[in-house]
Amino acid sequence: MENYTKEELEEALRSLTSTLGKCEKVQKKLVQATSQWTLLTRRIKSFEISIDLIKREIEKIQGNDYL
Repeated sequence: MENYTKEELEEALRSLTSTLGKCEKVQKKLVQATSQWTLLTRRIKSFEISIDLIKREIEKIQGNDYL
């Protein structure tokens, strides 16, 4: 796995968080159980997972800063 800088991770986090918010707004307007709603629901879950993983990596980097 490639090593990313803290700045790169923070920028990716900002971008994903922004996109997640936009997806959540759109999801409210879609009819449940349609293909668009299902796809967007899966995409939202993927963004949430990605955000959590990036936050963990940032915490690891911050922890190493104190060593």
